[in-house]
Amino acid sequence: MSDRAALSPRSVDSQLQVRMANTIRGLTMDAVEAAKSGHPGMPMGSAELATVLWTQFMVHDPSLPSWPNRDRFVLSAGHGSMLIYSLLHLTGYDLPLEELRNFRKWGSRTAGHPEYGHTPGVEITTGPLGTGFASSVGFALAERFLADRYNREGHRIVDHFTYGIAGDGCLMEGISAEAASLAGHLGLGKLIYLWDDNHISIDGSTDLTLTEDVRGRFEAYGWQVLNADGHDPRSVREALALARGEGEKPSLICCRTVIGKGAPTKQGSSSVHGAALGASEIKAAKEGLDWPQESFHVPEDVSEALRSAQGDLRAVREQWQTAFAAYARDYPGLASEFQILEAGDLPEGVFDKLPTYKDGEKLATRKASGSVLAAIAAQHPTFLGGSADLAGSNCSTIPDSPGQSREHVGGRNIHFGVREHAMAAICNGLALHGGVRCFDATFLVFSDFMRGALRLSALMGLPVTHIFTHDSFYLGEDGPTHQPVEHAMSLRAIPGLHVVRPADARETVGAWRLAMERGDGPTALLLTRQGIATMPGSRDDITCGAYILRDAPDGDPEGILVATGSEVSLALRVAEQLEKEGRSLRVVSMPCWEAFALQSREYQEEVLPPRITRRLAIEAGITLGWDRYASAAVGIDHFGASAPAADLEREFGFTAEAVAQRYRQLES
Repeated sequence: MSDRAALSPRSVDSQLQVRMANTIRGLTMDAVEAAKSGHPGMPMGSAELATVLWTQFMVHDPSLPSWPNRDRFVLSAGHGSMLIYSLLHLTGYDLPLEELRNFRKWGSRTAGHPEYGHTPGVEITTGPLGTGFASSVGFALAERFLADRYNREGHRIVDHFTYGIAGDGCLMEGISAEAASLAGHLGLGKLIYLWDDNHISIDGSTDLTLTEDVRGRFEAYGWQVLNADGHDPRSVREALALARGEGEKPSLICCRTVIGKGAPTKQGSSSVHGAALGASEIKAAKEGLDWPQESFHVPEDVSEALRSAQGDLRAVREQWQTAFAAYARDYPGLASEFQILEAGDLPEGVFDKLPTYKDGEKLATRKASGSVLAAIAAQHPTFLGGSADLAGSNCSTIPDSPGQSREHVGGRNIHFGVREHAMAAICNGLALHGGVRCFDATFLVFSDFMRGALRLSALMGLPVTHIFTHDSFYLGEDGPTHQPVEHAMSLRAIPGLHVVRPADARETVGAWRLAMERGDGPTALLLTRQGIATMPGSRDDITCGAYILRDAPDGDPEGILVATGSEVSLALRVAEQLEKEGRSLRVVSMPCWEAFALQSREYQEEVLPPRITRRLAIEAGITLGWDRYASAAVGIDHFGASAPAADLEREFGFTAEAVAQRYRQLES
């Protein structure tokens, strides 16, 4: 049992808890009514269970929201955002009442769904149901992993819980099933979820769609399952105390609640889920709760009690800082490392042993990626990740480290199983927790399964590296179900996601450097199955996004070939063939559109001079979007086929002669 788990719940007057819960109800009703938009039902129904969690169990410090050993809280049911906004305001975070008055309005810090980095105290962006739940597994996994690396006898500098509140919708989504299964398998005992079991979804009673035994399902996953009356603070407190004492299993506390508790004609119905209650219902609700009709009323005794509690919370944080100072004296190297990595910085020398490649050396970029990954892992002690049951094919295994498990909690290879969506969301949680850098891996075509979590990682600006191998029809015989066609362009459509398709092993080194040096967003590496010869002039620094790989012999090209990935070597062959006809061409490798877009206009025009309008793009994917950089494109605007790669190359027009002919046609 951890030191934190052994602590008794903080003592709070029962009447004060009732008044705080009703304060949350009042603030929720008023904020949603002022916005004429929002979801009052969930916060009103979960007010008691949230009050117990935040006043008696959560260890956090509103005056320093980011201190490393705080408990994490995830509101997976993010539509109930007024619950967390009320909690943050009441417990002393920098979220004044005026922000609650401006709920869902332009420029406020109280967006419709909680947003990480936008509101102090919000640990993760939630809204798409189930993704918060899945990311919580990453939070808990990071805590256990870091505790194994840094804690020493007499020094528990990493010892905290991950708590969450999930609704029926969260537990219906498939991603939560994937994540819950893995959490139970790994035995993440410091992950505790309160299920707001109100039996209501948007369309009506959950009986319309959900008649399974949720409790039995989670028990089968390996979770401890407990029951509580969600409106009885004592019942919730007892269940939370049992959950904290478990240690070997994650816990689901099934809290029976009434949605919209307190709304006299709407509670317990779907009508209270996602719409303002209306003035008359609010008036009657406040009368029933014996609550002042004043909008946004916060009782002085509630404020005073919570202000007093802030001092106790600050004292816990200060005790940790004192304990960390003692740790630093006994283990200065580990303490320094911990602080560097918690700050999101890379350890010194992380790129010192990256592989180098000679011209002509033939290697699949997925295999080059595996070598780079191993070199980074050797220098970065908390770099971890894994694949969705494709580690051998993705070349995504960290050497000399066991798989992450109950027996090897310090293992850096995470066997995610065939759970792509949860895998990406769990990596979001790892990144949000801090202190680690993470990657995941699968085939590019399966990025479709991950898209919701990919989008959220971009929205939050998380430095997660996604390894996507088998990046084109060149994977061959597996056929169109496994041959990605639209995927590269589809991923480029996500704002904030850098999509990198390296042309050879040398550029793959650069792709990893770009990904690791990015601290403000995710990176997708698109890698080949087939071998590619390392090209003269290719670079291991591709932060520019695109560069002149080979210029016209006279430095004055008549046209430009722009390509990515395995098609860059094809572009070189095309240029050589056309030069035999007396033509002069420039070949531009463009591994990353997004990085190129960040360069100065002068650099962009140096690589792609506006005066040269004869430009042909070459990429083994759909041509949609290439008009940004080229006047025409060679691509594949249809699904692939099952055949050897060489046959597909010929049939799909990816031979030097076929592409050369397409270039000749640009004149007509």
